[in-house]
Amino acid sequence: MAVSSFSEAGRPGRGRRVILWRHGQTAWNVERRFQGTTDVELTETGVAQARRAARLLVALKPDTIVASDLKRAANTAAELATLTGLDVTHAEALRETYAGVWQGLTHEEIISRYGDEYAAWKRGEPVRRGGGELETEVADRAAPVVLRNAEKLPEDGTLVVVSHGGTIRTTIGRLLGLDPRDWESLGGLSNCCWSVLGEGARGWRLLEHNAGTLPEPVLGDDD
Repeated sequence: MAVSSFSEAGRPGRGRRVILWRHGQTAWNVERRFQGTTDVELTETGVAQARRAARLLVALKPDTIVASDLKRAANTAAELATLTGLDVTHAEALRETYAGVWQGLTHEEIISRYGDEYAAWKRGEPVRRGGGELETEVADRAAPVVLRNAEKLPEDGTLVVVSHGGTIRTTIGRLLGLDPRDWESLGGLSNCCWSVLGEGARGWRLLEHNAGTLPEPVLGDDD
């Protein structure tokens, strides 16, 4: 079912925008270790990525910043807050997918120990990875936070949501009204890259995906 936007058909202006920004690099990203809800800090490289990206995002004139309360997202958001003077609202509902026993394991360890489960997830089947959350449950908690904050924007306002690769993917899928089996068709986000949704007469539209400074490999929980 499509999620309606907040625009009115024929209303002038660009409409509201939502920028979904993934956090900077962590040591677990480099190690390809599943983070989930584990609270891992940014590396020095991750902090530099956040500062560089913030200098680009400030030009989009954000009105509101909301972020996951996990340190890697909160500290990424803080770099943009410093440049804009905006406060950051932190929301537990924007955390990464809880993945139970997968958390802390490397990609290779997950494939070795839970290969069938991993393959079923990649096929688009509803899987509680590691005994944790379904992707639809992540969307159930994260998408409403985005929508509530988007509703509060001025007519042509911009909301920046700082979150995690898996959570951003499921949120985009939900807001675009895609079937959950098709969410995998949205490629992953590199560290500190972002996607942009814009409102239209028929609902939210994907305007940009995995935008950033330079192409980077995707190192994350949803690969």
